[in-house]
Amino acid sequence: MFNVTVRDHMMIAHSFTGAVFGPAQQLHGATYVVDATFRRAELDDDGVVVDIGAAAGLLHEVLGALTYRNLDDDPDLAGTNTTTEVLARVIADRLALRIRDGALGPGGDRLEALAVTLHESHIAWASYDLPL
Repeated sequence: MFNVTVRDHMMIAHSFTGAVFGPAQQLHGATYVVDATFRRAELDDDGVVVDIGAAAGLLHEVLGALTYRNLDDDPDLAGTNTTTEVLARVIADRLALRIRDGALGPGGDRLEALAVTLHESHIAWASYDLPL
């Protein structure tokens, strides 16, 4: 399987529900480094998995709908603990929807899988893998 990964970042605010989260139950901020990895078994006729510029632009667009926002106020996320794991899935799902709508142009429809990794810090991260 061939992989191409692009990276961006987002800054959000949110809070959690549940004693397990301790002080993170209060409103707090988080900055994530976000990697999106696009996968396919065979390269296209030009020898690439996906256009890197288009993939980077798509990731930036999807993150733009979340960054500098309080996720507690987002109706799509209402009642959800927006943990790192959950946000990885949300971003992967939003990327997949745009890919299916043709956002990556020709060849994007031949992608087989997508993985999104959110890095909370240099020592902790979470990922979500999604077949396309």
